[in-house]
Amino acid sequence: MKYDFDKIINRTNTNSEKYDFADEWGVPKDALPMWVADMDFQTAPCIIEAMHENLNLGIFGYSEPKEEYYDALTKWYRTHFDFNIQKEWVLKTPGVVFGIAVALRALTNPGDAVLIQQPVYYPFRSVIVDNKRKLVNSPLMNRNGYYEMDFTDLEEKIVKNNVKLFILCSPHNPVGRVWKEEELKRVLEICKKHSVFIISDEIHADFTYPGHPHTVFGKIAGDYLEQVIICTSPSKTFNLAGLQISNIVIPSESVRRKCKEEMKAVAYDEVGMLAITACRAAYENGGEWLEELLVYLQGNVDYVRNFLKENLPKVKLIEPEGTYLVWLDFTAYGLTAKELDHKMLNEAKLWLDAGNIFGKEGAGYERVNIACPRSVLKEALERMKKAFA
Repeated sequence: MKYDFDKIINRTNTNSEKYDFADEWGVPKDALPMWVADMDFQTAPCIIEAMHENLNLGIFGYSEPKEEYYDALTKWYRTHFDFNIQKEWVLKTPGVVFGIAVALRALTNPGDAVLIQQPVYYPFRSVIVDNKRKLVNSPLMNRNGYYEMDFTDLEEKIVKNNVKLFILCSPHNPVGRVWKEEELKRVLEICKKHSVFIISDEIHADFTYPGHPHTVFGKIAGDYLEQVIICTSPSKTFNLAGLQISNIVIPSESVRRKCKEEMKAVAYDEVGMLAITACRAAYENGGEWLEELLVYLQGNVDYVRNFLKENLPKVKLIEPEGTYLVWLDFTAYGLTAKELDHKMLNEAKLWLDAGNIFGKEGAGYERVNIACPRSVLKEALERMKKAFA
C-alpha cells in the first residue's frame, strides 16, 4: 500500500477524548480504548498539506468557503453516489448531531413525536429528549444476526403516535447495515403516506464493503425530496471530527430558512478556516487514500471474524456491511449488561461502547471500533480471549 495504516501513533497527552479521559470517565487507565468513533490513522496527506498552507500563513481569521468548496463536495457525491447536490441546498454546521438538533427544532414543536430505530446511535435519543420531543422507538429486528426494519411496526408507531419526524441512520450505527434501495423505498412509501419528514444521517456513507453500495436517500425521494434532509460530513471518512464540519443537505428552501433561523437564534453562522480547507482537500484529492483505507478495514473485519471463529466461538460477529464499527453479540454468556461491562473493563481491560447505551435492544452486545492498526486490534482480541476463554 502507498499509505501506512499499520503505523502506531501515540495519541496520549493530545486532549484526545479516546485516550486522555479515562479518569474522568471512571475507566481503568490500562484499558485499551476502542470506543469513540474516530480513527487511529493519520488523515490523507493531501489534507495535511492543504492545512499546512493555512498554518504557515499564521492568520486564522473569519472564513467562508468559495465556489471550489462546493464544487468538490458536489463532485464527490455525483461521482461516488450518483446524487446531484445543489450548492444552495448546503447548510454548514459543526457536526451532524448539531444539524439534526437544528432541524428537529425547526420542524417540530415540544411534545411532537420523533421516531428512531434502536439499537441506534445514542445521541439521536438525547437530541429528542433534551429538546422535549416525544421519543418513539420502532426497534430493528435481529433475525439470526441479520438486522432488518420492521415495516409493519414502523407504520403502526407512526400512526399511533402521530409521528412528525423520522431520524434514519444510513448506513446504520451500530449494527452495520447498509440499507438496500428497496428497503429505503419502503421507508419512503410509509413516510410519504403519513406526511412524516425524514432526516437521513449518512455520515458513514463512504464506509461500505463490496456488494453493499450506499444509496443516498435523496436519490430515491422523487417528489418527496423537499421533505428530506441528508446529513453528510467528511469527519468519519477522513478522520476530521475534531475540526467540526458537516454539510447538511436541505433541498427545501422553506425548511432551510427555518433551520437558518434556529442557527441564528444560537448565534452560529460560520465554520472554521481549517475545517473548510480540510473538507475541500478531502473531497478533491482524498479518493485514493480512502480506497486503500477501505481495503485495510476489510482486512480488519476478516481478522475479527477468523479470530472469533477460532478462539471465541460463543461471540457472534454481526457481519458489517458498512462502517468501521463492529457489533459483537455476547448474549451466549448469559451476562447482564452491567456484568458484561465490568468484565470488559476490569478483566479484558478493554474500553468499548456497551451495547445497552444504544437502547435496551443492545443489551448483551458491544460496539468495537476497528479503525486502528492491526497490531492494536490483535492485542484487543487477545485480551478478550484471555477474559472469556
